Amino acid sequence: MVKQERAARTRQALIRAGAEVFAQEGFVSASLSAISRRAGVSSGALHFHFESKKALAAAVESEALNEVRRIAREAAARDGRALAGLVDATHGLVDRIAEDVVVRAGFELSHTPGRDSAGPTLRREWQQWVEQMVRRSEQEGWLAPGVSADDAAAAIVAATMGFEVLSAEDSTWLSQQKVAGFWELLLPRLTGRHTPMNPGRSTHGRQGGPAR
Repeated sequence: MVKQERAARTRQALIRAGAEVFAQEGFVSASLSAISRRAGVSSGALHFHFESKKALAAAVESEALNEVRRIAREAAARDGRALAGLVDATHGLVDRIAEDVVVRAGFELSHTPGRDSAGPTLRREWQQWVEQMVRRSEQEGWLAPGVSADDAAAAIVAATMGFEVLSAEDSTWLSQQKVAGFWELLLPRLTGRHTPMNPGRSTHGRQGGPAR
């Protein structure tokens, strides 16, 4: 049992170290030797857990994907209304990209040119979840007449993924003010309600841009 726990800790240390190096240097430039040094393990230990850099990158993406799924699942269950869950999830996603290097690296890896990713990518998974939640919002009567669910989902996906991309050069794109401002503009158009409404009760209170 002790040996298994040590192996699990080593694997997690390698995933985190890999995420840090991938986020800083990019997949192509990242070296396994740099990752093993950062994790504080030997090259042999790295190769015991991951046969290649691609395998390690896939593990980073998989862990990031699990975290994004958790954010979406918890946000959807918090209020019971799809639109409220969607608002909360965007706040949660931005926080995790800012604060969790594994999630941040997972998104960056998912659109690395020339690198094939096995299985669902984070962007594709997020897009499908947003589309599902917008369709539910429509069924629940939250979308105003004439508002296309497809167009609404496209706008939300484009904006939220745009925050992630733009944050590479300006970390303030991952601030809660940016997300709140986006929803303040979009919600009246989506719902047709011009009086203040708060479909999402975000618990993510961080105010400034993140440290990257």
